[in-house]
Amino acid sequence: MIPRALAMLIVTLFALGPSACGGGGGASAHDGQEGRAETYKVVATVGMIADIARNVAGEHATVESIMSEGIDPHLYKPTRSDVVRLDSADVVFYNGLFLEGKMAEVLDKVRERGKPIFAVGELIGQRGYGLGESGQHYDPHLWMDVQAWILGVQAVAESLAQFDPAHADEYHSNEREYVSKLLALDAYARQVIGSIPESQRVLVTAHDAFAYMGRAYGLEVRGIQGISTESEAGLRHINELIDFLIARRLPAVFVESSVADKNVRALVEGAAAKGHEVRIGGSLFSDAMGAPGTYEGTYVGMIDHNVTIIARALGGDAPPRGLNGLLKAEQ
Repeated sequence: MIPRALAMLIVTLFALGPSACGGGGGASAHDGQEGRAETYKVVATVGMIADIARNVAGEHATVESIMSEGIDPHLYKPTRSDVVRLDSADVVFYNGLFLEGKMAEVLDKVRERGKPIFAVGELIGQRGYGLGESGQHYDPHLWMDVQAWILGVQAVAESLAQFDPAHADEYHSNEREYVSKLLALDAYARQVIGSIPESQRVLVTAHDAFAYMGRAYGLEVRGIQGISTESEAGLRHINELIDFLIARRLPAVFVESSVADKNVRALVEGAAAKGHEVRIGGSLFSDAMGAPGTYEGTYVGMIDHNVTIIARALGGDAPPRGLNGLLKAEQ
């Protein structure tokens, strides 16, 4: 189980601010800033970035995400209504690093019109974080390492403070509150992933979205498809993964909420045909969070769900309801 001292540290970090996972409040929006509407509108391409913006902006902005739960950003094609939402935004945040590849032209036009637009993934790289590479592109899945995502929180806070300097102090206060929660999440992830027997710390998933998680928390990661789900899974690669599962005697593989599960099920069936039982350990959130209004629809809930499911399926030790359950038990 989670050591008592670590559990108390996590509870303390989460208790530093008044909200469980949301952004802090503050004075009414735009008092003292001339020419600015009472609240402004932030549009983010993906939910993980929208979650940062909500936590940092607090009551000063309404925040919308273009892509909802279960949406694969690698394959997403912008609609006319998406263009309207981007045009109506006061500030736009996107990931960059080719995550939103099919939206590139639309995002370029937003930039050309002079609208404040920030690529969070690229800003993380500029802050000294080592970006992973695959072929000609950087790996965009930075949210899988909580320490990297903390740099994203800092980048969003600085961007909003630049856009709305009258409330810069509030944005940085909200940033500190949210980062305290992410530090607790990071400590939890390290503990539960570290509890997996070393020989079984291998994560096999539908596509290669978890390399940063593997690097941060000591997991060997294998994806059926590449970094982008636009890549096809070849039969030879699937057969190689089946042999790998058998050779390592791995107990579980994982599907993803935003990727079709047929290739993962092919691994299970292929291993069974060769006498090795491997099960689907659960569904992970990779390129999209859970449904809005749920715990898994927050970044903290997304990562908590992932690391708890992974640890439990691979023989590690995780609380019955993950970090969320741990926090409630200690209250």
